[in-house]
Amino acid sequence: MITIQGQGVSAGIAAGPLYYYRRVKSEIIRAAVQDRDAEWQRFKDAQAEAVRQLGKLAEKAKREAGDGAALLFETHQMMVEDLDYEKAIEEGIRQEGWNAEAVVSDVGARFAEMFATMEDTYMQARAADVKDVSRRIIGILTGTVQRGVHSDVPVILAADDLAPSETVQIDKNKILGFITEGGSGSSHTAILARTMGIPAVIGVGDRLKPEYAGREIIVDGETGAAVIDPDADVRAHMMKKRDDQIGLQEMLSQLKGRENVTKDGQSVRICCNIGDPDDVPSVLANDAGGIGLFRSEFLYLGCDDFPSEEFQFEAYKKVLSDMEGREVIIRTLDIGADKQIGYFDLPREENPAMGSRGLRVCLNRPEIFKTQLRALYRASVFGKLSIMFPMVTGVWEVREAKKLCEQVRRELDDEGIAYADDVQIGIMIETPAAAIMSDRLAREVDFFSCGTNDLAQYTLACDRQDGEPGRFFDPHHHAVLRLLKMVADNAHRNGIWVGVCGELGADLALTETFLSIGVDELSVSPRAVLPLRQKVRESNVAQVRDKLIGELTGDQIQP
Repeated sequence: MITIQGQGVSAGIAAGPLYYYRRVKSEIIRAAVQDRDAEWQRFKDAQAEAVRQLGKLAEKAKREAGDGAALLFETHQMMVEDLDYEKAIEEGIRQEGWNAEAVVSDVGARFAEMFATMEDTYMQARAADVKDVSRRIIGILTGTVQRGVHSDVPVILAADDLAPSETVQIDKNKILGFITEGGSGSSHTAILARTMGIPAVIGVGDRLKPEYAGREIIVDGETGAAVIDPDADVRAHMMKKRDDQIGLQEMLSQLKGRENVTKDGQSVRICCNIGDPDDVPSVLANDAGGIGLFRSEFLYLGCDDFPSEEFQFEAYKKVLSDMEGREVIIRTLDIGADKQIGYFDLPREENPAMGSRGLRVCLNRPEIFKTQLRALYRASVFGKLSIMFPMVTGVWEVREAKKLCEQVRRELDDEGIAYADDVQIGIMIETPAAAIMSDRLAREVDFFSCGTNDLAQYTLACDRQDGEPGRFFDPHHHAVLRLLKMVADNAHRNGIWVGVCGELGADLALTETFLSIGVDELSVSPRAVLPLRQKVRESNVAQVRDKLIGELTGDQIQP
């Protein structure tokens, strides 16, 4: 029995024979060409064919995994026609005189290396995309066809890494799970595996050996463990865990369409946190009531320059349209602290978590902020949009942000551009200052959403990115929960609703506490929706409210 530990990126357990994915390698011969114009045209023809193929793959992905998966291949189409990529290839052919295959190979490797060495993990993951599109063009130029999986029985597919196009083209009826030597949790392959519901373990390195091919393997996409030739006890344990997971999912699926109402009649909205338009199918599949937090900064993290108004408009439009009338709360740009973007050229700070971040960046750079607001308001006609400002500490910040919203609406009116007139404005409560001032802030906005990750960090004076504080970083600390109760009380006194969108929202040990203090919405990851709904429906808040509130505010509070 051999145990291998990697990173689980798509939950579930799969067992079967290990099958190595073997690519047909295109033999690349470097040669000088006489007719450089003809060679350039040869590349352009291959480029056009690659775009056509990727379009067909996008259609297939949409049928099998939804719009989010299709967007991956639409992105690859844009990569194939990227001007910088194309220009580098043209220079290699027209100026240096090499054949197209060799130039595409060189340029693809160079661009992939550029992405791989970037600090941002999302951009690092794009190295695999560049390799994939370059390999596709080379295959077209050389007439090489990839052959997929040749097995009479379903298998656990092993590879050095899998490109998104390879993942989608493989017959999923033959795939039980994935295990790869490389990859990352933010790679498109990991995203596709999660979207398709296929267990996946990545990053096992050279511990995955070709001589293991054909042997039985069990992969756990939750823990990242893989066991080759498991003994009887291990196999029985893993299979029981798989059966329990399947049984739980079947049981939870029966909750789709049911209300989020406690036994004593208290209701709460359950929504989802997302960071990408690709996440919407998972939101809908898990029957969430809406999107409680769309982290718009991920649009900026995925670009190498400031995203245009049009680019943002299309992303927001897609999310709003796909959500089919359910509320979508889009948080405005929240960079700084642990989310740095090079092209913003933010000053170096000794403690960036306390410095220029969130709404502070937007108010200091109004031209960037207004571009985002224009895109948001333009998209508002395609669904039910609410806008939320992050990192608020005082009333003046909210008023200044609202003035910019009003400026944008006036500009759109002057230009004859439509926008919805019922867009709600809310703020994140993630600083103790905002919590303490929530009675005043509630008069300025339509809703609060509590970001418990940062609220706990600032309240407890513990860096949540640093493991050193250990037991001192306790999100369950009564100081944090007391602030949340204060916020909920002030919200309701002023006639607005309050939600929780931080990680604590999915903490089932706190569900009854949140309901007891009057939280109106819990926004969690898509996979947490149905377990949370189950917890809500099993709760009787009337029986525990006095005790729980007493622990927070009365003599029962523990030291």
